[in-house]
Amino acid sequence: MHFESPIKRRLSRQIMVGNVPVGGGAPISVQSMTNTETCDVDATVAQIRAIANAGADIVRVSIPSMDAAEAFKKIREAVSIPLVADIHFDYKIALKVAEYGVDCLRINPGNIGNKDRIRAVVDCARDKNIPIRIGINAGSLEKDLQKKYGEPTPDALVESAFRQIQYFDELDFHEYKLSLKASDIFMTVEAYRKIASQIDNPLHLGITEAGGLRSGTVKSSIGLGLLLMDGIGDTLRVSLAADPVQEVKVGWDMLRSLKLRSRGINFIACPSCSRQNFDVIKTMNELEERLDDITTPMDVAVIGCVVNGPGEAKEADIGLAGGSPNNLIYQDGKPNSKTKNDTLVDDLEKMIRDKALLKERELANIIVKI
Repeated sequence: MHFESPIKRRLSRQIMVGNVPVGGGAPISVQSMTNTETCDVDATVAQIRAIANAGADIVRVSIPSMDAAEAFKKIREAVSIPLVADIHFDYKIALKVAEYGVDCLRINPGNIGNKDRIRAVVDCARDKNIPIRIGINAGSLEKDLQKKYGEPTPDALVESAFRQIQYFDELDFHEYKLSLKASDIFMTVEAYRKIASQIDNPLHLGITEAGGLRSGTVKSSIGLGLLLMDGIGDTLRVSLAADPVQEVKVGWDMLRSLKLRSRGINFIACPSCSRQNFDVIKTMNELEERLDDITTPMDVAVIGCVVNGPGEAKEADIGLAGGSPNNLIYQDGKPNSKTKNDTLVDDLEKMIRDKALLKERELANIIVKI
C-alpha cells in the first residue's frame, strides 16, 4: 500500500553530525550505541561496522576514560560513519576526542560539572565546528532539581534542559540537539511535548533503559511512536539490553511503519490459522533471514489463505496468497505464477530479489536523468 504519511513534522533548525543532517526537515536519522569495551579497538570497530550495515546513520561510542579517548582516535580512523562521543563527568575527555575528529559530543549537564567546564567544551566545539547533544536524563538530574521536585518529573527534565539552553544562548552557541529521556513512557512523552513547543532545536528521541529486546521494543515503540505521530523528533535511538543491531532494526521498523522513511522490505503477513495452505510462520522466518540484506524499499505480502490473500497481494510489490492445490504469487498487483509449498520460499526469494534489482535500476536511471 503506497499511502503518504499524514504526519506533519515539527519545524526545527538543522545541524550536521558529520555528513548527516539532523533537523530542518531532513530524514529522521537512526542511531545506536556500541556496548563493547571501547579500549578494545578491534571489537568496537567490528560492532560499529555491523551497526552501520544494519542501516544506522550515526553511532555513539562511550568514552569513559582518557585511555578510551586514545582508543577512539584509532576507531575514528577505521570507520567512516559519523560518531558521537558519549561523555560523562570528565569534560577533558570531550576536549581530547574533539582533537581526534569526533562528529558530535554528547554531554550530560547533570554530571559534567560547573559552567566553566561546559564553556570549555562549547568553545572547543565552536572552534572545531562540532555539534553538541545536550542529554537530559531522569536518572542523573542536578541535585537541586532532585530536591526541588522530590523525584524526576517532566517539569524537572524541562527545567534542566532550559538551564543549558539559556547558558548555550549566553555563549552564542546554537549547534546543538536536545534529548530528555526517562525510562517511564509518560514522563518522557510529556517532557518532549513541553519542550518541543518552546524551542526550535532538533530533538533526539529515546526511552532510556527501556529493557530487553521484547519489552524494550514495546516500550520504545509506544513512547517514540506517540512522539513521532505528533511530528516530534529529528533523530532517534532505541535503547535495548540487546545486540545494538537490533536497536537499528527496531528503529527502522518504527519509521517504516509510520511511513516516515523507507528501507528494506515491509512485510505484510497474517498471524496464520487453520485456514492456512502453507506454514506462514516458518515461511516468514525463512524470508526475513534470507532477505535481511535487501535495502530497497518494497512491500511483500505473505497471506496463508484466500480470505485476505488476494486483496493484500494486489496492493504489494510481491504477494503470496495461499491456495489449494497451489499457492498464487502476485507481482505488481497481478497474478504472476503458481508455486507449491516445498518451493514457495525459493520462488519468492528469487522474485523479490529480481524486483529489488529492477527497482534499483529504475532509481539509478531517474538519478542519472536528474
